[in-house]
Amino acid sequence: MDTIDGMRTFVAVAKQKSFTSGAKLIGISTKLASKYIGQLEERLDAQLFHRTTRSVTLTETGQAYFLKCVPVLEQFAELEDVVQQGQSELAGVIRITAPTGFGSTKLVEALAPFQKMHPKVSIDMRLSDHIVSIVDEGIDLAIRFGKLEDSTMIARKLMDMRIVVFASPDYLAEFGRPKHPSALSTHNCLLQQFSIEPHHWQFKIAGEMKSYPVMGSYSANSPRAVAHMAAAGLGIGAAPAYVVESYIKEGSLKLLFEDNEARIIPLHAVYPSGRHLPKRIRVLIEHLAMVFKASSLGPRN
Repeated sequence: MDTIDGMRTFVAVAKQKSFTSGAKLIGISTKLASKYIGQLEERLDAQLFHRTTRSVTLTETGQAYFLKCVPVLEQFAELEDVVQQGQSELAGVIRITAPTGFGSTKLVEALAPFQKMHPKVSIDMRLSDHIVSIVDEGIDLAIRFGKLEDSTMIARKLMDMRIVVFASPDYLAEFGRPKHPSALSTHNCLLQQFSIEPHHWQFKIAGEMKSYPVMGSYSANSPRAVAHMAAAGLGIGAAPAYVVESYIKEGSLKLLFEDNEARIIPLHAVYPSGRHLPKRIRVLIEHLAMVFKASSLGPRN
């Protein structure tokens, strides 16, 4: 067993609190992970884990060793990065987490040219509509919308995403097209439960930000669900521009108040502040920033 491999295995198992999950995280078998930990404990002449049939936890010695291992592995990654910078091709795995709807559409589209340019880089994408712990899950990069609460993370803004208002042609034909945002109070508005102010939508009127009350009989915790509701003719919705882009192109939804759009939601690439970023991840972040900056989904000039 190479000492670095043993340390990597130890840290993965410690973070995951499981031999099976830790082994999966670094791409080895559970049997091999157990073997590496056993050899490491034998070499150190110390027990690193308390093992039961239900859990794996660090001993006091294991906790102290864990705190020393993490910076050593990061320094080793930096050394590898120095070597890679002298090479013409990027290589290695990048583990990314992102919201399901955005990740499966716009992020995949943005990643495609990157992977063609760097075929030796593997992308491991973990899509979830819940906030995934970057450290606990061994994630290299998180793509997240909205305000960031965790001060231990570093965030690179990729773009400001437009929040657009929309309705189906059938709805507009039956109930009329509102000529001013104030008229939304007379319409059935489709509400997104996780919005900061679901019952107040903001618009720019004569250069000033104004908020208008909205109400409706439908709400959802997913912007994609709101778009589906609107396409079915159930009311007027508001959501990030990427959600309705395909509906607009096919004509099943129409944008409203385009000249009065005021709301945006920031999109960030996020990673832990204390983690060294290999060159492949830095290059990917720059690529994503370039792609999304040029996107039509951002604020109108």
